[in-house]
Amino acid sequence: MKFIQVSILCLASLVVMSSAKAATQVRVHAGSAANDSLMEIREQTTQTSPSDRPLQLAAAALKSGTFVRAEQATRGGVSIVTKNGRSSLQLDSAFKTSSQGPDLVVVLHRSRNVLGTTKAPNYALKGGDYLVLGRLKKYSGAQSYAIPANINLANYRSAAIWCRKFNATFGVATLG
Repeated sequence: MKFIQVSILCLASLVVMSSAKAATQVRVHAGSAANDSLMEIREQTTQTSPSDRPLQLAAAALKSGTFVRAEQATRGGVSIVTKNGRSSLQLDSAFKTSSQGPDLVVVLHRSRNVLGTTKAPNYALKGGDYLVLGRLKKYSGAQSYAIPANINLANYRSAAIWCRKFNATFGVATLG
């Protein structure tokens, strides 16, 4: 429900912004006598405070969380965002994990408590409980992974960095 409300607000903001842009363009084409008015319009549109700006439709965060250590030190934030109707999982600039494992992948997991449903030291995952989004692109820093359109995100409650070769979970983030 919250997503629908945010979407409606974003669309309404775009309509208002488009109307303001069209009005500015009409004044630009009115001739040189309108230059003083145009300068006033530009000042008004560029000097708004952040609280006065309409919501942007750039990306809406659906879920987010913070990584905790499982088998290896892993930290940073993760978000699932929707932009232009497409969902992706994004690791933030503070993300960092160990480079000690081969075949590291980013997964969505069905459980909210991955560490509580697996056993140390490797926190092995069971087939069918997760969805592999792709190979880990780099061990630290911001990065993004596409989520297939046919995936029901309500079925996935965590994100994890997982070593597929040795079935070892490096770090997990509960998404809420």
